[in-house]
Amino acid sequence: MPKQSIDPPNTPPSPLYSQAIKVGNMIFISGQVARDKDNPVVGKGDIVAQAEKVYENMGEVLKAAGATFKDVVKMTTYMVNPEDMGKIREVRTRYFGNHRPAATGLVVKRLAHPDFLMEMEAIAVIE
Repeated sequence: MPKQSIDPPNTPPSPLYSQAIKVGNMIFISGQVARDKDNPVVGKGDIVAQAEKVYENMGEVLKAAGATFKDVVKMTTYMVNPEDMGKIREVRTRYFGNHRPAATGLVVKRLAHPDFLMEMEAIAVIE
């Protein structure tokens, strides 16, 4: 089955990985962080701004792959502050509405950049 690399122009470019890989009707989305195509960090110190950017980036990747948030079946969220979970959930609800994919939340000591407060990866299935 052919694999398609998904790298929308509005998301941060990387020479090391694809923003997503689409295989058949499945989309494997790389960890999305609070970056845009021109800035190393969006919303430094602000979990709500970072969560909004993470979900915005994920939406761009889903759209480029022919999917929406309703197609997400599994997501994993990494955060450095467990106290931020409630704020992340509030932002998540704006993007997912009543859709409830399987999900895991993990608290980690640090992410790839010291100013990142969260990262999220997902799997989507298009019917």
